[in-house]
Amino acid sequence: MTAPIDRIAQDDEAAILALNNEHAAELSWLEAERLSFLLGEAFYARRIGDLEAFIMTFDQDANYDSPNFVWFRERYERFIYVDRVVVAAHARGRGHARRLYQDLFDHARRAGHTLVTCEVNSDPPNPTSDAFHAALGFAEVGDAVIHGGKKTVRYYARQIVG
Repeated sequence: MTAPIDRIAQDDEAAILALNNEHAAELSWLEAERLSFLLGEAFYARRIGDLEAFIMTFDQDANYDSPNFVWFRERYERFIYVDRVVVAAHARGRGHARRLYQDLFDHARRAGHTLVTCEVNSDPPNPTSDAFHAALGFAEVGDAVIHGGKKTVRYYARQIVG
């Protein structure tokens, strides 16, 4: 039986924070207050099952200061930005990330969006994420060095059609 995709509730926040911070090198470290704030700004924030995976995204109007989000805001009038997707180690290989993205694409389409964006680290490299996003139809649209030269990222976008 496939675990359901559900909205992230306030009761989920401690577990979301722990899972996020296990992957802080790929994402970014969050404190509890910041996570609560970001979830309040999110366009789409969902989890699978008993927190086997989660996704958090923002639209162009979010009050968010991430350099990656700002990069897209400076270039696109309307978009959904995938800020973070995490699959717990014990739940990998079950298609959770793909399911979350497909559900996001459907949700974005219903809301009238035509563009979903994200970034993937290129230094430190993340070839698994690059391949995953390419398989979903994302194309590279730019790159940047951020956090005072500590990270280099590739920016991706995927058109959504009706």
